[in-house]
Amino acid sequence: MARFSLIPKDHRFFLDFVDVTKEIKGGAHMLHEMLATDPPKWGLADEIKEVEHRCDTLTHQTLHLLNKTFVTPLDREDIYAIARSLDDVMDAIDAAAGYVRLYRIENVRDGARELSTIIVQSCEELHRAMERLEHRTGVMESVVEINRLENEGDRAHSHAVAALFAEESDPIAIIKWKEILSFLEETTDRCEDVANLLESVVVKYA
Repeated sequence: MARFSLIPKDHRFFLDFVDVTKEIKGGAHMLHEMLATDPPKWGLADEIKEVEHRCDTLTHQTLHLLNKTFVTPLDREDIYAIARSLDDVMDAIDAAAGYVRLYRIENVRDGARELSTIIVQSCEELHRAMERLEHRTGVMESVVEINRLENEGDRAHSHAVAALFAEESDPIAIIKWKEILSFLEETTDRCEDVANLLESVVVKYA
């Protein structure tokens, strides 16, 4: 039996999630553009930081709305977890870009570019899933794809680290790149965290 409430539910949460993932998708494309050239476009780190700040603002907006809304369209803990997990995705993108600039990387490794492509694809799927979340139709297709992309990210990260140790003789360069590759791979993990939350929501409200 469908649940019915005399008190209207505030559906702005879904719009907020769409807005956040639109920003995250933009940040992912900036990271990809940053790593597309040698040397990387260090200046894009500032633009990515601005995106991260906008995502923080949207996250706080969502949590403020959550605190003052009596009846929510999803369980409160689900809304909170999704908001925080989306914030973690953008934080990882920002961290990767920040360290590329901090370490003054001159030549981008192929593995980093491959990971940035996977990040873009994952973030596009996150945005697509959030656009569909309110009606719960089509979300699982994006969830499955994000999980597949996370596996691709693990593979790309392993190959990139192996190539790093095989090809690089400078221990400082190894340390720098190992950290950057870790942040890139972590971004795909954080996307999967969001996907797992969405899967549980879809199952709960099926």
